[in-house]
Amino acid sequence: MANQGLSMPSSYGGLMRYNEEYKSKFMLKPAHIIVFIIAIIVLVAALKVFYPVA
Repeated sequence: MANQGLSMPSSYGGLMRYNEEYKSKFMLKPAHIIVFIIAIIVLVAALKVFYPVA
């Protein structure tokens, strides 16, 4: 039988409310990420051309 003096905390149904506006120190646009990835690919390709592994 359930103890009537014991109360459990209320449930939120698994839903938590977080701050919807997260301010990051690094504000990057998707275009910046794409340019950065392309620059890395070009750098790796240039290194393979100019410094080939024997």
